[in-house]
Amino acid sequence: MKYENELKALKKAGRYRTREVLDYSLKDFASNDYLGLSHNKELHKKTSQELDTLELNSTKASLLVNGYHQIHKDFENALCKANGFEDGVILGSGFNANIALVEALVRKGDTLFMDEFYHASGVLASNLESVNVVFFKHNNMEELQELLHASTAKRKIVAVEGIYSMDGDLCSGEVFAICDMHDAILIVDEAHSSGVIGEKLMGAFDYYNITIKPNHIKMGTLGKAYGSFGAYILTSSHIIEYLINRAKPIIYATSLSLYDTLLAYNSLKYMLHNSEFLKHEIMKRQQIVYEILNIKIDGLIVPLYVGDNIKVTQIKELMKSEGYAIGGIRQPTVPSAILRVIARLGQTSEELQELCHKIKRVI
Repeated sequence: MKYENELKALKKAGRYRTREVLDYSLKDFASNDYLGLSHNKELHKKTSQELDTLELNSTKASLLVNGYHQIHKDFENALCKANGFEDGVILGSGFNANIALVEALVRKGDTLFMDEFYHASGVLASNLESVNVVFFKHNNMEELQELLHASTAKRKIVAVEGIYSMDGDLCSGEVFAICDMHDAILIVDEAHSSGVIGEKLMGAFDYYNITIKPNHIKMGTLGKAYGSFGAYILTSSHIIEYLINRAKPIIYATSLSLYDTLLAYNSLKYMLHNSEFLKHEIMKRQQIVYEILNIKIDGLIVPLYVGDNIKVTQIKELMKSEGYAIGGIRQPTVPSAILRVIARLGQTSEELQELCHKIKRVI
């Protein structure tokens, strides 16, 4: 077997991974379905009924070859309106969106300044030979300021996350002013912040009440808080025009499915209409986590440091035996093993309390 030694090494280090079929009997505190919308049957029924009125079931082609439908355009317009951006485009996944942004935007003579904890998809794209990337320490705005000041790059592009997927902390609000000061393009990956923070639950731009400028780019996923699948990029019409002409994941991939687009659009309407109720439920869960585990969370991600691959897997399996699904995250996803609990609205606050007490006793 060609990869037998590599697999043995992963098992020995406690980093071996397997696929596990979803167990519906477990209380789900592992998935990124932050608002529990994946279980909302009314949204599914509404979406299915709308889809039944169409002449086709699938998009059939890429956005640029007969695969761009009015459904896509309407949803893009709604996202722009809700978030205050000029233009947008939807595509297959957040992973593809990060690849598209980095691969297309960072040209010869440009420099990408990326937070060291940025998502693996962005890091992967930064490994392209054509991309000049400089990593700065996580959320260290002083270092970022110094790097930008010293840079002689033709274009300066900064990439941060709204809420970081593993540590669960917010990006610094200073990053917006710093990028404006240095005329840098700012990419904010809102995969884990959109639908979770902000006055309208639209994410970090909303949370910090940022006036949208031409150098701002917001990327978000539809497979987390939106309870659907896919992703979007929101920015100026100029940058969207450029991405449509240069970004390979947009040009060469089949456009987002009509069902996923419609479902995400209905989820957006649901979020905006029920924002006060949802914010109340989010705050309730944040308070539970703080009171029991003494951890202040900015969103709904609860990181618990364990530091041992074997132990983190054992705790995860122990919780599973007691009826709870939680994440056991190991290298290379994180520097050192953590338990990752999602205080999602799909489970009751009472169930979250029970889980937090169980975890506290174990840790």
